[in-house]
Amino acid sequence: MYDCLQLLDFAARNSKLDEFAKFLKSENAKYNLTAITEEAEIVSKHFYDSLVGERFLEEGANVCDIGSGAGFPLIPLALLRGDCSFTGVDSTQKKVNFINAACAKLDIKNCYAVHARAEDIAKESFTAVTSRAVAALNTLAEYCLPVLKVGGVLIAYKGSNAEEEVRAAAKALQILGGKTEEIFRYCLPTGEERALVRIRKVSPTPAKYPRPGNKPRIKPIS
Repeated sequence: MYDCLQLLDFAARNSKLDEFAKFLKSENAKYNLTAITEEAEIVSKHFYDSLVGERFLEEGANVCDIGSGAGFPLIPLALLRGDCSFTGVDSTQKKVNFINAACAKLDIKNCYAVHARAEDIAKESFTAVTSRAVAALNTLAEYCLPVLKVGGVLIAYKGSNAEEEVRAAAKALQILGGKTEEIFRYCLPTGEERALVRIRKVSPTPAKYPRPGNKPRIKPIS
């Protein structure tokens, strides 16, 4: 496990992350991938924030990142944790194309992205799932827990209201086979409060989940 100062140093000084930042800004002009374009904010709000999640990745984890967007936390984690394998999942083709182009440009061998929805991913096939800025936890759990193997961990990137989301997701987690183990609170270098919610999959998810037709968002388990 890396401490916060080590992660910040990696975020600010890693040559491949620096190259990724330049590629992100150049491609963002074409594809509108992120609203964060200032270098210091990319380091803090994208790179550092993404890297904090590595503390919950076991050695050699097979990781699925649901809703990868412009590659966060997917690409920073893949660069930091070469012992793990990473699969990004996003329903927007241009974002998947961007991630795969970035991985090719940066010569990242342990990471790639697929164009798919969470409900299309093979069930119980990963030992860890990450997700950042995708949905409220009761919705997110329905997307993420089905693809986790029993014993695997969901790492949900959340804001300062993480405890409220955990309380609201209690029934969903019980039904889907998850158990909250820890809420890890931290601050970005720019001062914003963030939290990681670590959820262990303790029992199989019933076969009917995730429900199709965007139902996890329209009518979340509550």
